[in-house]
Amino acid sequence: MQETAIMLSTTELLAIPGLPLLAALIVGLFGWALKEKLSHTITSGSVILAALLSIHIFMQVLSGASFYGNFWTWMIAGDFVVPVGMMIDRLTVIMMVVVTVVSACVHIYTIGYMHGDPGYSRFFAYISGFTFSMLVLVMGNNFFTLFFGWEAVGLVSYLLIGFWFKRESANYAALKAFIVNRVGDLGFAVGILAIWYYFGSVDYRTVFDMVPAFVEQHITMNFLSWQISALTFICLALFVGAMGKSGQVPLHVWLPDSMEGPTPISALIHAATMVTAGVFMVARCSPMFEYSDTALAAVILVGATTAWMCATIGLVQNDIKRVIAYSTCSQLGYMFVACGVSAYSIGIFHLMTHAFFKALLFLAAGSVIHAVMSNQDIRKMGQLKKYMPITYITMFIAALALAGVPPFAGFWSKDLIIEATMVRELGWIGQFASFAVLTAVFMTAFYTFRMFFLTFHNSDRVPANIKSHVHESPKVITVPLIILAFGALVAGAWGVLVLDIANPDVASGYFGNSLFVLDAHNPLMMIAEEGHHPWYHFAFSAPFWLALGGIGLAYAMYYRETAIPGQMAAAFKPVHTFLLNKWYWDELYTSYIVRPVQCAGTLLWQKGDLAMIDKGLIHGGIVDTIKSGAVRMRDMQTGFVYHYAFAMVTGVFGLLTYLLLKA
Repeated sequence: MQETAIMLSTTELLAIPGLPLLAALIVGLFGWALKEKLSHTITSGSVILAALLSIHIFMQVLSGASFYGNFWTWMIAGDFVVPVGMMIDRLTVIMMVVVTVVSACVHIYTIGYMHGDPGYSRFFAYISGFTFSMLVLVMGNNFFTLFFGWEAVGLVSYLLIGFWFKRESANYAALKAFIVNRVGDLGFAVGILAIWYYFGSVDYRTVFDMVPAFVEQHITMNFLSWQISALTFICLALFVGAMGKSGQVPLHVWLPDSMEGPTPISALIHAATMVTAGVFMVARCSPMFEYSDTALAAVILVGATTAWMCATIGLVQNDIKRVIAYSTCSQLGYMFVACGVSAYSIGIFHLMTHAFFKALLFLAAGSVIHAVMSNQDIRKMGQLKKYMPITYITMFIAALALAGVPPFAGFWSKDLIIEATMVRELGWIGQFASFAVLTAVFMTAFYTFRMFFLTFHNSDRVPANIKSHVHESPKVITVPLIILAFGALVAGAWGVLVLDIANPDVASGYFGNSLFVLDAHNPLMMIAEEGHHPWYHFAFSAPFWLALGGIGLAYAMYYRETAIPGQMAAAFKPVHTFLLNKWYWDELYTSYIVRPVQCAGTLLWQKGDLAMIDKGLIHGGIVDTIKSGAVRMRDMQTGFVYHYAFAMVTGVFGLLTYLLLKA
């Protein structure tokens, strides 16, 4: 084993992804023979232990420990060598803690939520495998290890979204997620191959150390008749992968449909694992993105568009899980805007806080769905507060955190992103981004509390045959809610006041050298130079009042004057229909991509494969010729010796004649 720094136990490091993998293999292969209790004990126990080990590693890294080394060689092809190794720094460990802690809560929650499901053991095997894949993604020290984890989470997410495979809608959603992610992953793979082509390595440190000299050489490449910077091409190609994995416009269409999977996996995909992989990748590659203004502008533009557009869609959705899903797309847009304005530390900070309150929102929604016998339409809920007090309180905390109300977690991270966006002078892109992230605050607060009031307050619209079954969820469901509620309450203040994530000097703050920001790009430094104090001044700023305004409007429309929503929907019917149909993105893809491809495929199948090849060239040509020739050859096989002797003599005579004529 090759090691460049040994300050952490390699046994512990290998155990963190190894335990979920081992549990997934055991339960996946032998789950048919295991009882429910043994299946969830093996998987949940392994992930809880991985979470404890991750916290232990986190504490050591805070004390100055680190690790960068290779364990074995994955593949060799000439000069192309891909090792399997780890890079454990402050960026890695915060992701490790988030992934394992949220995953542990989801595992425990799943024990109650999936009880009695025929695929109980299979589901636990999948979510443990999902956790392993995400840990490999964040812990690797090279782009191919990153790619392995990247593809593994995509594969397992396909299995989880389509877990209830007897439902046609689940199979459709799983295929949609898989295909859309393949589009993004093509760009991601091209970016990694371009890194190997230009840098001769896929190792993080080797590549990042070479970037400044590479930039000075002004290396360009020809792409579709355009001459562009090679580094810009690499960053944009990598970002295409991030757009697919993290549900950014126009590759966001799979993310809301992933709600077809069981609620625990909705929480795991949307909160702490798969969808945040793109944000992590951009932050990890900050030494590359910082030298490409074009790539950073693209990140801002896509992130801001997604944050604003998905917030508008969330305003009118009626499926409780889809409201939260569109919120995820929007909040991921915030994270990318932060990375685009070079506030990578704040983007990761929002990733961390978002993981807690978004997982809490999904799991609380699952608790509600469990109570009302799988109903997900918030128009058929109401007055659940009196039946589900724990779910009510925890979801209220999550809603306040998502809306950005102090002192909850979302307040600290989201408002820092807004401030960082507004201090960067980036022309029309910066102005658009500032508008998008500010107005999305109001919309986020509105649709979050619209969902909250319709679910727990408003009139009682629960069908009579379901009302008798409504009750608070068991402790195995409510305990994870309480744990996540604690994170949604304190994670933001802890990040700013204890970890010093918002330090203007990134190298002196929590992340140290794990992130790279050019001084000219550093928005936190600009905030400090203007005399602002990011950790308390937001209570007097626009985002705070916009959040309160959104909550107030939701209160007025869905708690006090409940007739207003119907009147507004009728008055603005075209807009309401447009938003209810999600900006017609699915119809757009169906009309201009899916149907043309289907028509082309049908044409090639019927006219090419069947008519020309099977019935024409093959059956009408080659096959028939061979068949008729075989019949003639068969007729010649009479079995009489004199026929064969005659054929031999004739052949010899013909050969001699040919030789004489040729001479």
